[in-house]
Amino acid sequence: MAPITVAYERQGAGEPVVLLHGIGQDRHVWDQMIPLLGAEREAITLDLPGFGQSPDLSADVPRDLPTMVSGLGAVFKALGVRQPHVVGHSLGGLIALRLAQAGLVRSVTALAPAGFWNEGERRYAFAVLATARQLARLPDTVVERMAGTVVGRVALTGILYGSADGCPPGTLTACLRALRQSVAFQATLRAGRAPDLFNGTIAGIPVTIAWGTHDRLLPDRQAARAMAMIPEARLVQLTGCGHVPMNDAPEQVAKLILRSTAARRNGSQRVA
Repeated sequence: MAPITVAYERQGAGEPVVLLHGIGQDRHVWDQMIPLLGAEREAITLDLPGFGQSPDLSADVPRDLPTMVSGLGAVFKALGVRQPHVVGHSLGGLIALRLAQAGLVRSVTALAPAGFWNEGERRYAFAVLATARQLARLPDTVVERMAGTVVGRVALTGILYGSADGCPPGTLTACLRALRQSVAFQATLRAGRAPDLFNGTIAGIPVTIAWGTHDRLLPDRQAARAMAMIPEARLVQLTGCGHVPMNDAPEQVAKLILRSTAARRNGSQRVA
């Protein structure tokens, strides 16, 4: 396949950890994580094709998970990171799990990974995301004014976050700007209608699946389906977090990442 081109940043020191964002986001969704990880891990954040500063895929390149897995494998090689730890959120979590199936990672931490929905849940999630995209197209001055009040923040992203106060106004505004500018948004939603986005299992690679207890976009009952398919994974409940836990509770998520990229642990637990 044709190579993919991605914008990326490398910060911190230690074992490399690649962080993959969700649909409508870019690498800056991890910004609150970087100071919390940088003393112990080298954080590599990148924009997936068609998001942030990364150019979209060419028209002749299939927009599917095998393409993304192969392309990111080539990116890892170009960056000189062999089998890095990978952390992914939502779409990025699904991609991270598929990278593990391909044997391209050392460990996976998947935050509310996409693809474990039933058809009704998928339709609901896609409708919410499409509505959020429409709201993101409001003028910056309107978004900034709304983001400055609790009522405004609830109106903008109430379903995505665990608490209207959990995400700073500046971070919220940046996230909405990234959503508005995501040229691959619609095509990625269309690709997400494919059946069996994840099947089989993952053997021999530590997997942590984490889900916010207040996730209203992809309800945490989907975690049970993920665990049924990957029974050796460790399940972590992120207390009080919505669908974007790294903005709801950055310290909580940073502790999880440091723990999951340090040693393998099985079973279930709750992280407060």
